[in-house]
Amino acid sequence: MHRPHILQVGPYPAWDEEPLNEAFTVHRYFAVDDKPAFLAQVGPQVRGIATRGELGANRAMIEACPALEVVSVYGVGFDAVDLAACRERGVRVTNTPDVLTNDVADLGIAMMLCLSRGMIGAERWVRDGSWAAKGFYPLKRRVWGRRAGVLGLGRIGYEVAKRLAGFSMDIAYSDVAPKEFASDWAFVADPVELARRSDFLFVTLAASAVTRHIVDAEVIAALGEEGMLINISRASNIDEDALLDALEKKTLGSAALDVFEGEPKFNQRFLALDNVLLQPHHASGTVETRKAMGKLVRDNLAAHFAGQPLLTPVL
Repeated sequence: MHRPHILQVGPYPAWDEEPLNEAFTVHRYFAVDDKPAFLAQVGPQVRGIATRGELGANRAMIEACPALEVVSVYGVGFDAVDLAACRERGVRVTNTPDVLTNDVADLGIAMMLCLSRGMIGAERWVRDGSWAAKGFYPLKRRVWGRRAGVLGLGRIGYEVAKRLAGFSMDIAYSDVAPKEFASDWAFVADPVELARRSDFLFVTLAASAVTRHIVDAEVIAALGEEGMLINISRASNIDEDALLDALEKKTLGSAALDVFEGEPKFNQRFLALDNVLLQPHHASGTVETRKAMGKLVRDNLAAHFAGQPLLTPVL
C-alpha cells in the first residue's frame, strides 16, 4: 500500500514517532542541516505536514510542497501556520484542542499559587539552611478571595475561571462579547479595565494579528505594583519589552510565564528578576495529554487521506 508522504517539522515523543512512521512515509525536516535543499528534494512528494504549534508552517515551506493537502498541528495554537497560503492552495489545517485544555488550566493555577506563596524560594530556604539559621520565611500573599481576570474566555480561559471559582475569587473576563455560560462572572470588555480590577490577570487568548501585544504597557500599568500576570497562551499576546520594563521597575508586582518570544532562547533580562516564575512552555506537558495530542495529529492525517471528515478542523 502506498503511504502518503509527510513532512515532519519537529520531533515528537517516541510513542508518536513509531506509529507515525508506520502509517506514513515521513521526511524529518528537523533532522537535516540544509533545510532548503531538503525541501527542494522531498517537497514535491509531500501531501501532509505534521508540525507543532510553535513551529507551524510558513509560506516558503507550504510553497515548497506543491502537492500539499493538509497541515496537522500538534498543539492548540495554529498562529505559526500561514493560513492565507493554505487558503490560496485549498490546504486543510487541523489542531489538537480540548485534549490539552485542562492540563493548561491546571498549570496556570499552579503558577499562580507557586508564585503568590513563594514556593520556589521557600523550598530553597529549607534546603540551604536558612530556615534553621534565620527562622520563618518572609510572608507572601494569599490567593483565595482575591480578584482574578481572565483575558479570553475560550476553552482554556473557561477552565481557568472554573478553577478560580474554587478559591472563592471575584472573577471577571474579557472577550469579544459576553458569554451566556459565564453569567456568574463579570464581563469587562476593555483589557485595561479588566487589569485594573484584577489582582491576578490570566492571559488565555488564541494568538492572532489582532491580539498581538494586546497586553501592552497600559494594561500592565493598570495591573499595577501588587498585580500578577500569568501567561499560558502565546508570547505574542504580551509586549515583552514593556513587561520586562515594568518588572524591573516594580511597577508590576510579578509575572508567571510559560511562553517567551524566540523560545527556547529568550530575553536574558528575565534571569536577573526575582519577581518572575519561568516555565519551559510545558503547560500541556503531561504523559496523558501528549499521548492524546499525538494520536489526534495522526487521526486527523489518517481521516484526511481516507477521505473522511477531519476530527478537529481549523481550515
